[in-house]
Amino acid sequence: MTAMIARHWRGWTKLENAQAYESLLKQKVFSQLKAIHGYCGGYILRSDSGEESEFIVINFFESLQAVREFAGANYMVAVFEPEAKRLLTNFETVANHYEVRFEARGNSSREEGL
Repeated sequence: MTAMIARHWRGWTKLENAQAYESLLKQKVFSQLKAIHGYCGGYILRSDSGEESEFIVINFFESLQAVREFAGANYMVAVFEPEAKRLLTNFETVANHYEVRFEARGNSSREEGL
């Protein structure tokens, strides 16, 4: 069995742009990702502190081929919407990729799409 691939990336916005960036991720980026064969889902993590918000975006793919369908042949390079570059103050230019080796799920009744 081939391990699922987790794609991890971080970016930062000014606090006043954080909600706009989060909405862009939810409404445009994640919607486009759902159309990619082999896309398994993802998370947006956000931490607000002072005048800045940090975002960690983790997406899951069935294979590196599915990652390449999203990011292109040079799949290590971070992918941005033009609107995102206007909202971000700093960002990682490279996305990190990991094999998912284990998954543990709790018994919470929380619904998808917090």
